[in-house]
Amino acid sequence: MVIDFQTQSINLTKSELTSLKEAPIHLAGQIQPHGVIFILEAPELTILQVSSNTYTALGIAPENLLGKPIEEIIDPFQMEKIRAGVSNESLDFINPTRIWMRKKGDDYAVFDASLHRNSDGFLILELEPAISSENIPFLSFYHLARASINQLEKTASLRDFCEIIVQEVRKVTGFDRVMLYKFDEDGHGAVVAEEKLETMEPYLGLHYPESDIPKPARKLFASNSIRLIPDTKAEPVKIVPAINPVSEHPVNLTLSILRSASPCHIEYLHNMGVGASLTISLVKDRKLWGLIACHHKSPKYVSYELRKACEFLGQVIFAEISAREETEDYDYRMRLTYIQSSLVDYMSQEENFIDGLVKHEPNLLDLTGSQGAAVCLGGNWTTIGETPSEEDLNLLMQWLKNNIGDEEVFSTDSLPRIYPDAERFKNVASGLLAIPISKRNYVFWFRPEVIQTVNWGGDPNKAFEVSQSNGNLRLCPRKSFELWKQTVRLTSLPWQQVEIKAALELRKAIINIVLRQADELAQLAHDLERSNAELKKFAYVASHDLQEPLNQVANYVQLLEMRYEEELDEDAKEFITFAVEGVSLMQTLIDDVLAYSKVDMQGIEFELTEVETALDRALSNLRKRITESKAAITHDALPTVMADGTQLMQLFQNLIGNAIKFRSDKAPEIHIGTQRLEDGWLFSVRDNGIGIDPQFSDRIFTIFQRLHTRDEYPGTGMGLAICKKIIECHRGRIWVESQLGQGATFYFTIPLGGRDRERRNGRKTQNHLFGRGQ
Repeated sequence: MVIDFQTQSINLTKSELTSLKEAPIHLAGQIQPHGVIFILEAPELTILQVSSNTYTALGIAPENLLGKPIEEIIDPFQMEKIRAGVSNESLDFINPTRIWMRKKGDDYAVFDASLHRNSDGFLILELEPAISSENIPFLSFYHLARASINQLEKTASLRDFCEIIVQEVRKVTGFDRVMLYKFDEDGHGAVVAEEKLETMEPYLGLHYPESDIPKPARKLFASNSIRLIPDTKAEPVKIVPAINPVSEHPVNLTLSILRSASPCHIEYLHNMGVGASLTISLVKDRKLWGLIACHHKSPKYVSYELRKACEFLGQVIFAEISAREETEDYDYRMRLTYIQSSLVDYMSQEENFIDGLVKHEPNLLDLTGSQGAAVCLGGNWTTIGETPSEEDLNLLMQWLKNNIGDEEVFSTDSLPRIYPDAERFKNVASGLLAIPISKRNYVFWFRPEVIQTVNWGGDPNKAFEVSQSNGNLRLCPRKSFELWKQTVRLTSLPWQQVEIKAALELRKAIINIVLRQADELAQLAHDLERSNAELKKFAYVASHDLQEPLNQVANYVQLLEMRYEEELDEDAKEFITFAVEGVSLMQTLIDDVLAYSKVDMQGIEFELTEVETALDRALSNLRKRITESKAAITHDALPTVMADGTQLMQLFQNLIGNAIKFRSDKAPEIHIGTQRLEDGWLFSVRDNGIGIDPQFSDRIFTIFQRLHTRDEYPGTGMGLAICKKIIECHRGRIWVESQLGQGATFYFTIPLGGRDRERRNGRKTQNHLFGRGQ
C-alpha cells in the first residue's frame, strides 16, 4: 500500500483492494435500530447476545437479559409454540408470528417475530414492531399474484413482463421508484425495467459496475429473498457482547432480517438520494439472476406481512419470466439440436468426417451462429467462412494448450483482451469458442468485432474511492450517477449458453467417430501385418521352391544337349538355347521381384549415411559397364542424410545403370546433382541418353512396365519400380523430366530425418488422436 499525503490518494495492491471489497459484512455485529435481536442457545433458549437497544424497546437494559432464558420476557402461550418449532427442527410453520414481549413492569409490547438458525447452530430471534393489528389474509396474496399473472398473460414480450413486475410492486408498496435489475455473467448489471415518479431521473437502460453490488452482497441477496432498509440515515445498533461467549466469534447474521447494511452501501444510497430501500431477490437455478430494487426519497417502513406479500409476488411472477425466457430460447435450442443431428449424420456418411462438418447445409457455422470456423486434425487445418491465417491458427492453438488446461470448452467474446496477438485479426476473431478433441486437435468458431456503446450510471472506471480515517481504510462509492457513455471495442457478440452446450455435444460426437476410426485403423493395421506375413511366405517360396525346378529345367535341357549333341539338328539346338534363355530370364524376374518385395521389409533403423559412400559402392558394382560404355560420371559435393545405405546404393546403381543402358550413339555423360531444401535434400541424376516421351513419365515407375522390347534393351522393367519404392520408404518422391532425344533427368528427394522420424511422429500422432498419453 502506498499513501500520498499531499494528494491524499491511496494506491492499494490487488489483494488489499479485494480484501476491502469482500469484507465479511455478515459479521459486522450491528443491526438496524427499528428492531431487536436475540441470539439464543438451545435447548434452554438462553440469551447469549442481544442488541443494545432493548432498553428503548422493552425498558430492560441488555446486561440484565444476558444469560437468562428468553421465556422470562415472552408470553407463556407463545413460548410453547416456539418450543414446539424448535423441538421439531422446523421453524418455517411458526414464521412469522405475532408475539407479546413483557416490558419492565406488567406492560407488554407487540412484535412481529421470526426465528432462524445460523450456520453456527444458534437460534436467532428477530423482533420488529407490529404496525397493523391484523395479518394480511391468504386471499390477499392470491388476488395480488392473480392480477399480476393476468397482466402477464396479455403480452408475449419478455421486456413487457419485466415492466409489469415493477408496475405491480410499486402499486403494492408505494415506493417512489421500482427497478428490475439484471446481472450479467461478469457481475455487472443493468436496469431492464423501471417504474417511478415522473420527476425522478430515469435509470432505465443504464449499466452499473460489479463493485456496486460486490460478491459478498450478491451472496447475501441470494440467501435472503427480501431485504428492507427503512431509514438509510438511522444509526446502527451494536450487538452485545460483540463476541459470542460460546463460539468465541462474531455472530453470523447471513439470514438476518435486521442486519445492518455496510457503511459503503449506506453512503451509496445517500449519494443516490435514497431514504429507504426494499430489495427482492430473483434467484434462478440457485444463482442470483437479478433484483427488484425499490427506492424512496424519505424513510419508509414496510410491514412484515407486506414484505412477504412482495416476496411472494416476486417469486410467482419471476417463475413466469423464467418460463418465458426458456420459451424464447426453445425454438433456437430446437434448431441447434436439428443442426447437431444433421452434422452427426453427415460425419458418419463421409469418408473424412471433417467433410461432413463443412461441405453440407447446415454446416459447422450454423451450430453456433459464427462467421468462421476451423478444424485442426493431425496438424492439418480445414476452414470455413472468415478465419485467421493458418499461421495465426497454429499460434492460437499453442496459446490455448498452455492456458485452458484440461477444460472441455473455452469461450470468450473478447479474445484480444486476454490474447493480445488476436488484435491483428479482430475483424474476424474477436470472439472465440473452442473445443479440444485431443491435445493436438481442435475445433474453433469465430465471431468478428462488434463496436458497441454502453450507457453507464456514472463512470465505471471511478466506481469507488478509498478513504482513510483514524488509520482505517474503507471503500467510498462514487457521488455521480450521471449518464456516462462507453464505446466498447475488441468485443464480439457474446456466446449463448445453448451454443456452448451444442459445441460440447458436437465434441462428444466427434470423439466417438475418431475412436471408431481408430478401431478401423487398428483392424487395417492388423490386416496389413497379416498381408505382409503372407508376402514374406511368398518371397520364401519364390526364392526356394520356384528356383529349384527352374534349375532342374535348365540342367536337364543342357544335359540333353550334351548327351544327344550328335543326333540334334540345328533347329533342335536353337530350341534348347531358347529354353535355357527363358529359364535364365525367369530366374532374373524372380530375383527382381524378391528385391522389390524386400525394399520396405528390411526392418532397418535409418542412420546417418554419407551419400558419396553409397554412390561409390554403386559405381564399383557398375565398373565393367562403365568401362565398356566409356561413361563419364561426375557429381556435386554430396551431403550426409538419414537413410538406409544399402537401399541408397541400389537406388544410384539402378538410375546410373539405366542411364548407361539407354545411351545414345555418344558416350554417356552422367551427373549427380544436389540441392538443399527447407525440409530435406533434392538429388538429380542427369544423362545425355535417348530420352523419354513425357507421356510415359509416370508409367515407367510401374512394376514390369517397359517402353522397349527385350531385343532392343534387355531387362525386366523392375529397376525404376524398385527406385520408386525405395524413395517412398524414405518418405520422399521421385519423378523424371525428359524429351525424346534430349536425355533425361531423374529427381528424388530425401526429407530431413528420413522414415524413422516420420514413423515415430506418426505413432505420436495416433497416440494423441486416440486418447493415449492424454
